[in-house]
Formats: sequence, C-alpha cells, structure tokens
Amino acid sequence: MKRIGILNSGGDCPGLNAVIHGVVGAATKLGWEVIGFRDGFEGLLPPGDYMVLDTNRTVGIMKMGGTILGTTNKGHFVAKIGKGDVMGVPPEIVAKARSTMELLEIGALIVVGGDGSLTTALQLYREGFPVIGVPKTIDNDLQATAMTFGFDSAVATVVDALDRLHTTATSHKRVIVLEVMGRHAGWIALYGGIGGGADVILLPEIPFKMEHVAKAVKRRDARGQLSTLIVVAEGAKLESGEQVSVKSTEGEDRLGGVGDRVAKLVEELTEKETRACTLGHLQRGGAPTSLDRILGTRFGVKAVNLIEEGQFGRMVSYQQYHVGAVPIEEAVNQLRLVDPSGEVVKTARAVGISFGDD
Repeated sequence: MKRIGILNSGGDCPGLNAVIHGVVGAATKLGWEVIGFRDGFEGLLPPGDYMVLDTNRTVGIMKMGGTILGTTNKGHFVAKIGKGDVMGVPPEIVAKARSTMELLEIGALIVVGGDGSLTTALQLYREGFPVIGVPKTIDNDLQATAMTFGFDSAVATVVDALDRLHTTATSHKRVIVLEVMGRHAGWIALYGGIGGGADVILLPEIPFKMEHVAKAVKRRDARGQLSTLIVVAEGAKLESGEQVSVKSTEGEDRLGGVGDRVAKLVEELTEKETRACTLGHLQRGGAPTSLDRILGTRFGVKAVNLIEEGQFGRMVSYQQYHVGAVPIEEAVNQLRLVDPSGEVVKTARAVGISFGDD
C-alpha cells in the first residue's frame, strides 16, 4: 500500500472538504492510504499531527464549509511576507518536516493552498519533497488557473448581501457601501457586484475618483433612483494611491477599511446619508455552492492522478473546462487581475454600472 499525505494551508474557504473527499476517494480506489496533516504545514513538525483519512471519515463532508483538517496562515512555514516578497523556510524546519515524512513513510504530499502556501510547497519540492499543489483561494487571483474553488461561494455570499442591502437602502433612500474581500484583485467585487445589481463597483485594477463616484450617485437621484449600492474591493486604492490596511508582523498586511473611507467621502460629496458594511469572513464561511463542491472534488481526484503518474512539482489547473496541471513555479507570484478593458467589465458598463473613472 502506498501512503500519501494532504494538508491545507492559509485561509479557509468553501470547497476544501470537497478536495479532501476527492483525494480520499481516488486514493482508496488505488489501494492507497491517506494521512491528513492538521493545521497546515505545522502538522509536519515532529512527531506529526495528523489523522488517518478513509471513506468512512469523509462521508458527508463535501457539503461542509471550512476544513476537517484545520488550517493556519501563521507559524514556522510562512514564505510570503508581503506582496511579492518571499523568504525561505529555515533549513532546520525543512529537515523536521522531512523526518516526519520519512517516519510516516509518506510517498507524496498534496498541498492545498493559495499563493503563499504554494510558494512554500515550491520550496519543499526544490528540497526534494514529492509535492503536488492544489490551488485554493476565494480571490480567484492565481494566473495559472481560470478558476479556483471557493470563489463561486464567496460571490454567492456577496450577491445575497446585496439583495438584502437593496431593500434597506431603498427604504431609507440611502447610499450603502459594501466592502468585499479579494486582496489585490477585484474578481469578487466585479462578479458579486454584477450579480447583486450594484450601481458602482470600485476595483484595485481601475483607478477611480471620488468626484466621479459622487456624480454617479447624483445621476441616480436625478432619475428618481434615490438609493445607491456601491461595492468596493478591499484592495481598491484611494485617489492618493493608498491601500487601506492593518499592519501585520507575520505574513502580508491585512487589507480592510476602505469601505468606511469611501462611505465617509460619498456622504461629504453628496450630502446623502451613507452607511458602510464589511462582509469580511462571511465570504469564507458556510456551505460551498454546488459548483465549488464539484470543482473541489475534481481537483482532489486530479491531484491523485498526478501522483500516480509521478508528476511532482505540478499544480492542478482548470482551463477551458478541463482540469489539467502546470508547474507550481508558473503558478506562484503571478496574480491574475481583472482586465479593465475585458468583456466582463464591458458588460457591467453596458448595463450602467459605474467604476468611478468617468
């Protein structure tokens, strides 16, 4: 029997349990045993913090949010210290992880994570670890894959929030600003804004001016549309070029707070009552959508297929409705951003959505 390991690192997101379900199902069919390491890479530290995963353990987990393995974006294996900045995992920590792998006779390790976690996975691969990567981020910002699981669930949360905010905004004739996640990419704001009927969408990729945002609000008032919904991505930059964030001593700075700033400026420029709402971790929680359950399962099965074929150092990738694979090094440190002149942005403009740039 071959024994493989799996861990998920970084932020949680809907669909992680679906990946575990896919891995265990495919591995069991091959007669392999699966070891799930708890709390990300930290579970690799001696003597190893893990659970044995079999089909009985994974029954019914696909519909569950979060991850049965737990996860962390802190600890001994942090490789990303800021946007584009990378530091290596210390050699002594790598050695400890290697000893755990050898002790448990792990023949391959599946790492489910985003840009930072896959940066760590790439280092381990270069150190000789038999690693397979699976992309995970609600931000949908990895260049090497057209979609990541968790994104659709996050968008669904944004759409539901906008549906609810629309009624209260209309009742009070208010402007309501909704801040959503996405880090340096505006995919959640763009798709959630279109799906939820937002009137203004502010993205990191499209520079905006508050005077244009105010004009959009006033145009709606002039047409008798006395409420306005504004969606702003957490990484959207103010006119000064500033990204609002909270400093962090471990990993990247935590973006957030731009919604409050935008709301205050809108109220000053329009004299309309304005409120701000931040969805935050609501976008990470809850049951995954059917799309994320299916995509996560497909990713998990493909990861096992790559192990069977001995294609280590590769990451599962979704392109043109097909699940394939690319080298991990092609996936990390290359963000997939919204194209300001792309078809989706043009669609939004065509139905009257403002991006604060005209």
